[in-house]
Amino acid sequence: MTNTESPPAPYAHRLGPGQPSTPTKQHRGARATAGSARMAALLVSPTLLVLSIVVLYPTLMALKESLYGPRGLDAATGFISTTEPFVALKNYADIFGEAGERFWNAFWNTTFFTVVTVVLETLVGVAMALIMHKAFRGRGLVRAGILIPWAVPTAISGLLWRWIFNSDGIANALVGQQVLWTTEGFHAKVAVIVAEVWKTAPFIGLLVLAGLQVISKEIYEAARIDGASPPRQFWHITLPLVKPALLVAVLFRCMDALRMFDLPYILVGAQKHSVETLSMLAQNEASNVRFGPASAYSVLLFLYVFLIALAFVRLLGADLIGDAGGNARKRKGRLSRMLTARRKAVAA
Repeated sequence: MTNTESPPAPYAHRLGPGQPSTPTKQHRGARATAGSARMAALLVSPTLLVLSIVVLYPTLMALKESLYGPRGLDAATGFISTTEPFVALKNYADIFGEAGERFWNAFWNTTFFTVVTVVLETLVGVAMALIMHKAFRGRGLVRAGILIPWAVPTAISGLLWRWIFNSDGIANALVGQQVLWTTEGFHAKVAVIVAEVWKTAPFIGLLVLAGLQVISKEIYEAARIDGASPPRQFWHITLPLVKPALLVAVLFRCMDALRMFDLPYILVGAQKHSVETLSMLAQNEASNVRFGPASAYSVLLFLYVFLIALAFVRLLGADLIGDAGGNARKRKGRLSRMLTARRKAVAA
């Protein structure tokens, strides 16, 4: 005798009496969502693995190493220690004592360079973007000339500017005085700022230029019809619409400037009080086999960069892609509607 009973329908155990045993839209949607989540996790996993190896693991090792002191004479026993002694948070506490004078000097140098260079780079970069965006004969050559400094490696740029700021170099010939740019003093800071702005302002200009390319010409036409002057067009149209690209560029430059190392190291030199940054201080400590303090300085620099980036995103553009982009689209829509209304009025 054959069994004529049909096999249990799928999802029948999940349904109550009187309900159909076929999959519902909710079940199909849940299954599709689960499949999408698994696919997303599969695609993201290589990136997370690389970040764990390149970022997370070194950060954790630096944090661990910062809890140990340098090898040397043990004050408690009087013997030379062949292993790094565990000192807990002593390396962090030392920055608030007499030994922390060098750290705070490097900290303020880093902050000063970041603020001054990023402000100047933003102003110069926006001006570069406006020039590269204009249509004129030879624009391609001008664009190439503006972007060349950014393509030059930083080490080569430092050597070039070291020759320019030499005692008998071009800089002294222009100012008409004998200034020792690459020695201690405020003039050494000026040399680093000039070289850094020349090197990285084109980066901001390139990102702002990308933002300018997507602005419709009809928006400027509507503004001209309404009698807006070029400065008002820049302030009320250009600047708001390129704000997302500009914020991203400034954020990247802030994070990069906080980690400044190679340019002042090559241009002025190591252990120079006027230009020593946190990265240079950490490298100097590590080169002198003081890995504990070097790791502590690196961890503090990491926290400093993280807090600055977090504050930047919170204060200037909660969502650099979402909110800023949405606001830009709203402004563009309002301007387009204004243009349409103006055309209807002229036609009438």
